[in-house]
Amino acid sequence: MNNINNTDSVKKQYANAGSLSARMSIHDKYSTNKLGFRNWIFANYKIEEGMRVLELGCGTGDIWKGRQETVNRVSDLILSDFSEGMLASAKAMLDGYENIRYELIDIQSIPYEDEAFDIVIANMMLYHVPDMDKALSEVCRVLKQGGKFYSATYGEHGIMEYLAKIFAPYGVRDDSSKSFTLQNGEQILKRYFNSVEKLLYIDSLAVTNIDDMVEYIASMSSMAAIGGMPKSRVKEILCENMTGGVLNVPKEYGMFVSAK
Repeated sequence: MNNINNTDSVKKQYANAGSLSARMSIHDKYSTNKLGFRNWIFANYKIEEGMRVLELGCGTGDIWKGRQETVNRVSDLILSDFSEGMLASAKAMLDGYENIRYELIDIQSIPYEDEAFDIVIANMMLYHVPDMDKALSEVCRVLKQGGKFYSATYGEHGIMEYLAKIFAPYGVRDDSSKSFTLQNGEQILKRYFNSVEKLLYIDSLAVTNIDDMVEYIASMSSMAAIGGMPKSRVKEILCENMTGGVLNVPKEYGMFVSAK
């Protein structure tokens, strides 16, 4: 898939919060690690008094919900996305929160001066970026010396690989992007940052209502081949893989903490 088509696909997938919310809800309902991935991510941030923070690809902004104390601590918090629909969702999610600005930004061209931020965040989005070199060069440019870049991502042996194996007899393969994963992210980041640390989040899904998994699959552009099958058949195949009334699905998520 070329960059233009990939960008168009991503824009369609993230035009609003609908599909994203469908994907997030299954994690909220069935994750075996009850801490929650977003809580774990936030717990690893080192945000100190007076810092300037930029988040790229903020999505619905829900990770900042209930974090008013941290928001008050920074001198400036900019939540950005390249989707106007997502920014609208973030503004609604964080209505009443002070000290937050919202910007429409493409990570490949960040409209701020050199060394403007103490912290830059780009979670679960780098694998969508057409030009990784432009994106990470821009992040490095706007990050202060000694600043931190937080970038959560998935691994190559999680949900998508599991589903692709189950549906392989029906011509389905894992088409999810492998351009920035837990397997190759450290090597990529080390080209731009002085130090890179990989943190792993241990989790899985224990799904008891298969209808929820069917809707999750339908929301995934990388599972388009399954999307062409009748939902009733998708449900049958998933049910065949349940054990004791539970569909156990592996997850592989984590985060890189990079320092300039």
